[in-house]
Amino acid sequence: MSNFPVIHMESVTKKYYIGEPNELQILFDIALDINEGEFVSILAPSGSGKSTLMNIIGLLDRPTDGSYSLSGNDTKSLDDIQLSRIRNKEIGFVFQNFNLIPKINAVKNVELPLLYAGVPQKKRTERAMELLELVGMGDRSTHDPSQLSGGQKQRVAIARAMANNPSIILADEPTGALDTKTGRMVMDLFHKLHKQEGKTIVLITHSPELASETDRMITISDGRIISDAERIDSLAGSGSDSDREEAEAE
Repeated sequence: MSNFPVIHMESVTKKYYIGEPNELQILFDIALDINEGEFVSILAPSGSGKSTLMNIIGLLDRPTDGSYSLSGNDTKSLDDIQLSRIRNKEIGFVFQNFNLIPKINAVKNVELPLLYAGVPQKKRTERAMELLELVGMGDRSTHDPSQLSGGQKQRVAIARAMANNPSIILADEPTGALDTKTGRMVMDLFHKLHKQEGKTIVLITHSPELASETDRMITISDGRIISDAERIDSLAGSGSDSDREEAEAE
């Protein structure tokens, strides 16, 4: 993990119906840095602003005020086409309901971000197959989404998120539509991508149990960050063997 912030927010706010009697503010003065290689959760109940924050992180929406830089790109002055290009290159999305295209098979779904990026077909297919093997779905590459279980669909979606080797994997309630056992498999895959592939992962969730698995937990309430804490065993694990032994002894 490096000290380079892939996400840097200063004083970010979000309002709707500005200047009208029903003006509504969702986010308040959000200041946030997420460094390259971190596995971070954003924990919040429904209606707290986490979806709005996720949309801003994912360049699907813009802040009303404040600044947001993604991988060193100040997003404030960029137009929608420029934001779309950066989003395709820098962010891999994983959604609760998978968002796979139903009429094309697994490998074609994984190829989609590469297609939009202008990668030639042979290289697209090679990359897509490599990623499907990584997530344990190589033998299902020609199956349509209707022929896959929920967990298999989510693994395909994770492979698709990795297609352009993005700076960030942004996962919105990725286990929400899965049973407990399958959700466990998906979380294990995220841990693998973080530890073995060095991926920066931002997990959006309302589940304290899932959030506790990440190395850093950011808690949102009523549009404000109310806590930002690193996991104690993660801190202990980043030190020397003697540091870890002392932490365990305590």
